Amino acid sequence: MTQGEAARRTVLGAAVLAAGTTVAGLSAGPAAATGTATATGTDRGDGGRRDLPVPAVIGHRGASGYRPEHTLGSYQLALDLGADIVEQDLVPTRDGHLVCRHENEIGSTTDVADHREFASRRTTKSVDGTPVTGWFTEDFTLAELKTLRAEERIPAVRGRNTLYDGRWAVPTFEEVLRWADREGERRGKRVWLHVETKHPSYFRALGLGLEEPLARLLRRHGRAGRDAALFLQSFEPSSIQRLSRLVSAPRVVLLSGAGTRPWDFELAKDPRTVADLVTPGGLKWIAGFAQGIGPTLDLILPRDADGRLGAPTTLVRDAHARGLVLHPYTARNENTFLPAEYRKGTDPTAYGDAFGALRTYFAQGIDALFTDHPDTALLAARDFRPDRAAVNG
Repeated sequence: MTQGEAARRTVLGAAVLAAGTTVAGLSAGPAAATGTATATGTDRGDGGRRDLPVPAVIGHRGASGYRPEHTLGSYQLALDLGADIVEQDLVPTRDGHLVCRHENEIGSTTDVADHREFASRRTTKSVDGTPVTGWFTEDFTLAELKTLRAEERIPAVRGRNTLYDGRWAVPTFEEVLRWADREGERRGKRVWLHVETKHPSYFRALGLGLEEPLARLLRRHGRAGRDAALFLQSFEPSSIQRLSRLVSAPRVVLLSGAGTRPWDFELAKDPRTVADLVTPGGLKWIAGFAQGIGPTLDLILPRDADGRLGAPTTLVRDAHARGLVLHPYTARNENTFLPAEYRKGTDPTAYGDAFGALRTYFAQGIDALFTDHPDTALLAARDFRPDRAAVNG
């Protein structure tokens, strides 16, 4: 086993892979604490056996293929369907509370447009250089936001999910932490979370920095340590660097298309693009403050002009050589999201050969995968886990 492979397995869970051994703590990054974990079962971040299978399944915004995203209903279903990790995206309210929304613009994910009392708050803002029109969480207090109800974001694709429109409010991250604690107690094992800071530079410029209140919540709920059942993630490396100085929980840098630049790079006039960050030199730089990367799947298996998968890149091999785990995004069941060779029929909303696509993705050696359909991905992932013979009998 190479040094990079050893570090990667430490992050993900050597206890699972090595059948019962204790594991050393996270080693990558200057802020990582020292010492080793102890086999204490279902502790909440103060040391314990790594309990993630490899590859792991991450419920993308919960089970967003079946319920409106970033609701307690979506998170609960993700766990019930077998997700190993459940994702949250964080944005702030005007009074500084962190809430779970994919974007700060909430016109497409809540019923705010039906609230006449908030009609005057519809506006256009520049978010990370892009004009966006709608209603924004930073213009609402938490009390005001709690009068809204969540709705399906893409009803044209997931019309059945609209059945659940209005069932849930917008959750705060603290409510999610309490939910995860309760579920961990009920299930007898830790509930893993994957937490993203959204538009961190944008919000810091408004005086609503995300990292400090997030770190306070993590410390309050015992999820700030290197052995916490939690990953932190951001598309802005500077946000991950800031978090590395505040907490020791494992951290993942998200990577978009090869030709794009993180917004904090744009602001800092840093000429590097994602293409630079996925080189061995760029990955070495990331490994100085993070334990993993979350690349778009196209950075691992590019698609050609017809939407078919091409030859794999060297990203998986290169990242593992630096001891980094890979948590690529996002697998979905519907034809409209699948590579062309895995689509079935002409209805873009119908399910295609999701298992075929998932097998191809997992065969690349990735460590975890974001998916809107955790149950589908779990069945596919089990064929690639060390205990697959026992699972599939």
